[in-house]
Amino acid sequence: MTEIQRPGALYQQVATAIREAILSGEFEPGAPLPSEAQLIERYKVSRPTVRNAVAALRAEGLIEVRHGKGSFVRSDGQPAVAIQRRINRTHQGLFITPDAADWSEAETPTPYRTHTTKVTGQLLGLGEEEALFACDRLLINAASGTRAMHRTLIPFEVAEGTPLAKAPDVAPEAGYVILTQAGHKLWWSETVRARMPLPDERTTLQLPDATPILHLARVTHGTDDRPLILEEFRVGADRAELAYRITADKEPARRARA
Repeated sequence: MTEIQRPGALYQQVATAIREAILSGEFEPGAPLPSEAQLIERYKVSRPTVRNAVAALRAEGLIEVRHGKGSFVRSDGQPAVAIQRRINRTHQGLFITPDAADWSEAETPTPYRTHTTKVTGQLLGLGEEEALFACDRLLINAASGTRAMHRTLIPFEVAEGTPLAKAPDVAPEAGYVILTQAGHKLWWSETVRARMPLPDERTTLQLPDATPILHLARVTHGTDDRPLILEEFRVGADRAELAYRITADKEPARRARA
């Protein structure tokens, strides 16, 4: 038994004691947390104090609640899926991503019209309130059950005169082919950041408490490095890791001094 004797708010003392038990390995990753009754007996405190302590540890991300099963110590295992962030081109001129076959659409894609924000406008080299075609997809990885949100944003001026104007909901790889056929030589840039999810993202991705997401922004560039398409990919940081293939670019030739 571990009776609480340290100063400070009682629930914080209990949270500290449980945290130490988790970090020491006494409460193992993935294992159920002792019941409320067991924690009350162990720390000689009231039920509200135990509940507040557990809530504090949930907010820290050390504990997750599985509906109908109880509280569990958050697993520290390897991510469920490694996402290959590469684009390959076939001899037939098609574009493919290595693990595209591992993901399926959980819902019918949703195309709609929208406008640039300050952030998306900067990525697309446009001002705010510029007209865009958009398409949202909810993806699921069959092997792991991992869910991901994918959004495509295409400026009206890019889509104009191409099949994208009538079918902005085509798969990204098909969009690359359309842009290539329009005369663009494509290349891509991508940024990744971690952030806490918005409420709708947390619900859609089925994330445990206190779980950040990985937010990827991929820009397709064309002639004169012009941004053509913005893709946003969001996935739980507890479920996925990103894998990249890196090649060495040739150093630009130096200009001779006069």
